[in-house]
Amino acid sequence: MHETSFWVEPRVWVAVAFLIFFVVFGRKLWSALAQMLDNRADSVRAELDEASRLRQEAEAMLRDAEKRRTEALAEAKALIAGAQAEASRVAEAATREAEAAARRREQMAVDRIAAAEKAAVDDVRIAAAEIATIATREMIAAELSADADGRLIDQAIGQLPTALAPRRAA
Repeated sequence: MHETSFWVEPRVWVAVAFLIFFVVFGRKLWSALAQMLDNRADSVRAELDEASRLRQEAEAMLRDAEKRRTEALAEAKALIAGAQAEASRVAEAATREAEAAARRREQMAVDRIAAAEKAAVDDVRIAAAEIATIATREMIAAELSADADGRLIDQAIGQLPTALAPRRAA
């Protein structure tokens, strides 16, 4: 049997070539791999920084939105309070106006009733005067003679200026 030398074995040469390859190109390969990993780490850091910045912006926007919501709620409450006060004022004004209108209608009704009473009294006076006139005419026609009739007419004509005097002054 034949003993072979260590350097004759092809596996040894493959291992030596592999070692030389890694020694010569390992640095370049390692630096390329390290550069790729560093670039990837930088991009991850940049993404993390961007995410952090976006989170801070989102938190600021959330605080701003909450502040605007609080202000809007306060404004809405103020508007509601103002509307309620205005509604109360309008209701009071409407109540006062309704009461004033009721008083005016009541006064108008009282005035109409007074006018109707006056008209009724005037109608009664006119009717009484007509009845009295008719009764007087019938009584005069039945009881007075032509001489007495003439004296009454002369007397009425004589009293006419004093009867008309108060009407002229008015």
